[in-house]
Amino acid sequence: MAMKFLSDNAASVHPAVWKAMMAADAADAPYDNDALSRELDARFSALFGRDCAALWVATGTAANCLALSAMVPPHGGTVCHREAHIEVDECGAPGFYMHGAKLMLAEGESAKLTPEAIAAVVEPIRDDVHQVQPHAVSVTQVSEYGCAYRPGELSAIADYVRGRRLALHIDGARFANAVAFLGCSPAEAALGADALSFGFVKNGGMGAEAIVFFDPELARQTRYRRKRAGHLQSKGRYLAAQILAMLDNDVWLDNARAANAAAAEIAAAAEGRLLHPVEANEVFLKTSAAEREALRAQGYEFYDWGMDAARLVTAWDTRPEAAAALARAIAGL
Repeated sequence: MAMKFLSDNAASVHPAVWKAMMAADAADAPYDNDALSRELDARFSALFGRDCAALWVATGTAANCLALSAMVPPHGGTVCHREAHIEVDECGAPGFYMHGAKLMLAEGESAKLTPEAIAAVVEPIRDDVHQVQPHAVSVTQVSEYGCAYRPGELSAIADYVRGRRLALHIDGARFANAVAFLGCSPAEAALGADALSFGFVKNGGMGAEAIVFFDPELARQTRYRRKRAGHLQSKGRYLAAQILAMLDNDVWLDNARAANAAAAEIAAAAEGRLLHPVEANEVFLKTSAAEREALRAQGYEFYDWGMDAARLVTAWDTRPEAAAALARAIAGL
């Protein structure tokens, strides 16, 4: 039987989510006027310990791009890492949603930004109409290489961003994995953010993500932008039900801990091959083409990552015995 380590996007839906969607299968107000959707603001406010406004959308791409579209005008720019998801894997969606606004690319180890990396992009820009002016910074928690920003790192970025009067967006497709690894509060893992794309699909959801706004004006604007973009679903209660089910009893956090633990077991067997620290549910390994084929011959599925590397992704439903078997296979290469 094939053992899949391709992507946490391919993971199954958590039973609590299916149960919640069935419970929501009754008539209620349309769009986001139903009881479940109206509950989101209070639930996220409790989670983060401050007033929040939360909007559901169907995809992480929509969450990122709608949040940024409220922060950045068409003539402006967003600073992000050169390997950020919004740059590499969203097919130009940020420019589409932001009506041509530019992504301004920065460098950084393990796909993480620092104040210095942001400054290297921002400081040379002249303050005149001939150059695109930065309006926001977007960081990914955890990064595209599975590395978590510590609260102190986020605080330093937030201080720089505030000093430049920019907005801060966090792409949290794997935010749960960051919180699980750091052992901190959700608020500390999103320190300084004006908006957070809070991922659920990779972590046991079916088709719902949340945009959490810590600035009420951004939320007000985005309600209109969501409608215009075709993401105001008429039966929004089913999206809200998924999110609430994941928040109930910390399902979101337990799922992330399970995925992280599976990745940690694999990483422990791959010492000397790791390309990046394993701090969430992604493992990047130095491997030859022959070694990758040897693993595939044993039934393991994963993505090649360039010519000499592999990416292995665990999920909330990765079976412990599958992770242990892959760890043994890697150790035996």
